[in-house]
Amino acid sequence: MIGYLKGTLLHQDLKSVILDVGGVGYKIYTNTAFLSLPKLGLGDKSYKAQASTAFWTYLAVRETALDLYGFNTKDELHFFELLISVSGIGPKSAMGILSIASVQNLRHAIVSGDTSHLTKVSGIGKKNAEKIVIELKDKLEGLSTDMTESMHGDVDAIEALKALGYGEREAREALKKAEGETTEKKVRSALKKLS
Repeated sequence: MIGYLKGTLLHQDLKSVILDVGGVGYKIYTNTAFLSLPKLGLGDKSYKAQASTAFWTYLAVRETALDLYGFNTKDELHFFELLISVSGIGPKSAMGILSIASVQNLRHAIVSGDTSHLTKVSGIGKKNAEKIVIELKDKLEGLSTDMTESMHGDVDAIEALKALGYGEREAREALKKAEGETTEKKVRSALKKLS
């Protein structure tokens, strides 16, 4: 199994990257919106100057394909593996869930049994949200109560940004990079990232 890859980024699109590792190009499905790298294409003249990039990976074996899913941190990889252990949640669905909400907020939503927050954040249906909560709650118990305030602050911040005319996905992406303890500080930081 391939668990970690480090190489030069040759290409990226909205859902995947091509990583050159020793002359072999690996296609890795990842959330490229959160990569702090410039947009690349194979025809770009600047691709030769790219710095080394690394991914923690999960190899999904199917009858007709071997798909690699890549993550910036080992924590994201571990949470991805937990999500795909839930019946009805495949690798693409799990990647979609992780691309919209932070691991910390997802963990808290599951532990608190807040399916309404989980469906709102992840864009999955109520039935699958309930499955995720039932199957993963015991595995994620023991989280601090500080996360409750953080999670609800994020929901309030998303609503504030939507009221200012930003789309939900755009607001979530900005909040993932935002800094601050209070909702007001998060919104201000997100607005700076969006402008």
